[in-house]
Amino acid sequence: MERYYGFDLGDAESAVARLEKDQVRKDPDILPVGEELSFVTAFARTAGGELLIGESACYAPDVTRRALRFKSRFLTDPESAKDIRTFAAGVLDSLKRDGLLGEGEDSCFYVGCPAGWSRSDRELYRRLFEDAGYPPVRIISESRAALIAACRSKHLQVAYDILAKPVLVVDVGSSTTDFAFIESGREVELHTAGEVMLGGGIMDRMLLEECVKESPESAAVEAVFQKSEGWKNYCEFAARRLKEKYFSDEAYWKDRTLTRSIGILYEGNCTLTLRMDSEMARRLLEESAPGLSGSSFQEAFCSSLTQIRSSLGEDLPELIFLTGGVSRMPAIARWCGEAFPEAVVITTPQPEFSIARGLSCSGRIDEDMRAFRREVDDLIETSTVENIVSCHMDDLYRRIVEALIDPILENAVMRVFDRWRSGEISRLTEIDRELREEIEQYLRGDEAQKILVSTVSSWLTPVAYELEEFTMPICVRHNVPYRALNLSSYLSVSDIDIRIHTKDIFAIDQITWMINAIISILVGLLCGGSGIALITGGLKGIVAGAILSLSVLLIGQDYLENRVMDVNIPKPLRKMITRSAFENRMKRISPEVKANFYESLETDKNEQITTRLTDEISHQIEQCLTKMSQIVEIPLG
Repeated sequence: MERYYGFDLGDAESAVARLEKDQVRKDPDILPVGEELSFVTAFARTAGGELLIGESACYAPDVTRRALRFKSRFLTDPESAKDIRTFAAGVLDSLKRDGLLGEGEDSCFYVGCPAGWSRSDRELYRRLFEDAGYPPVRIISESRAALIAACRSKHLQVAYDILAKPVLVVDVGSSTTDFAFIESGREVELHTAGEVMLGGGIMDRMLLEECVKESPESAAVEAVFQKSEGWKNYCEFAARRLKEKYFSDEAYWKDRTLTRSIGILYEGNCTLTLRMDSEMARRLLEESAPGLSGSSFQEAFCSSLTQIRSSLGEDLPELIFLTGGVSRMPAIARWCGEAFPEAVVITTPQPEFSIARGLSCSGRIDEDMRAFRREVDDLIETSTVENIVSCHMDDLYRRIVEALIDPILENAVMRVFDRWRSGEISRLTEIDRELREEIEQYLRGDEAQKILVSTVSSWLTPVAYELEEFTMPICVRHNVPYRALNLSSYLSVSDIDIRIHTKDIFAIDQITWMINAIISILVGLLCGGSGIALITGGLKGIVAGAILSLSVLLIGQDYLENRVMDVNIPKPLRKMITRSAFENRMKRISPEVKANFYESLETDKNEQITTRLTDEISHQIEQCLTKMSQIVEIPLG
């Protein structure tokens, strides 16, 4: 694409931005529509068939159709779709007529929508622009666009904050207030609450109504409004401009009166004077407002913030980014700061253009992301991950043995000893089978699985570091924070809902060779091939050992070993071997068990199982990389 356009179609006012492909160090340009950079979202069809866009459409006489504030009705009024399509077509014609959009140029449009719109709502919205003749169109969240604009803005040094901290984006428009919670640079979860159908238009209508009531010619003005929608729209538009001028420099105007007189020419002449001062400002913010169920604008807005804080729980924002024309009001920033005292509240110098600029930047970002994801897919297609994992498999086996031997001795072997000592296990010949069953049962339990998960997670850390040698250059080439593919970060901060499924990968049947090796080593060390080692540990075992030694002299060693293994040794003799003595023996043989296992690792392990484990672990890591690349939304260049 050579050009990326951002179209912020607002309910009251709209803006269009354009970003050239090679426009790297400059903010996107705001394009004039009808000679206005921020133009009224309205259209009118004259009797002669001309389509008027913007402010002139609000008060033009002799029109056959006039429409405004139609976006806010998109989800509730099917007829609003026709108005949106007509308005969008008028904007497109204006851009082409003024040479701001070339016919057939390689470009695309990014159009914003409220963060709460569903996927189906967005698709219906997209088709309206497609039907109006636009180049390829994509619909994205206005909140995301606002945040992108902040990241790219030359006036705000907030890139690090947005990357590292949770952010609440508050988009205060003319008809709605949109809240979005964004963490680690992506819109991970949306929280909306309170009176979201809350915008500056409420205050515009209040201001107009109050000024009409105060007017000496109120009856004449109201009569005009009843007959002429155009004049009413024009006066409301004038009230909005007066309100914006007052709140853009409230410190200056709070001790002064700001006025504007409008001469209304309709079946006669009358005059309406609009007034803004500190008292009027207080009434607009603090008195009951129409459509807010008896609440004031301040009460409704602050209630929304309170509900959002409650819904976020402990995951509170450290940064609040304000956008939308109404966010110029100092009260908005003050209320946000009071609701979230731990957060820094910021806004751009031109909040009315933030979304349009962010939308146009989204085009180039998406193109970068497509290239970025292609490179990640290409990496996955190679054998890179498998080779790295394969080189670390012996280390994994060693870590598992180090982590599991002592818990096996404590929870499985000691249990078998207790059962033999109590007489539940009659003969030493049964020890082999009982050990196997006890160890396998323990390894299937939650405790052993937790040990496995922890062991594999720690083992993955050096694997992740080695993998970064391949993922970091991909991130650098596409201006993506390298943390986006930093597997070691996700292992520690758990900010991605992916897990290496250790319980599935290390099923009991897959590490049977390891269990067999451990059991063989344990039986050999504990029973000595004859059972004598098991019953001669500890001080009292010396007595039993002496008796056995005497028996060897009398009847011979081979015969005795076979008899000892098969005889049901009396309980009193078993009790001579204390539990503490056997526990001490377990501690002594633990290093020997591990050493013997390491010695047999190269000869006894099953290569087929190792290959399978390597493939499954590699597949899980590759899935993790794919999902991590897919959720990258806002790279910071």
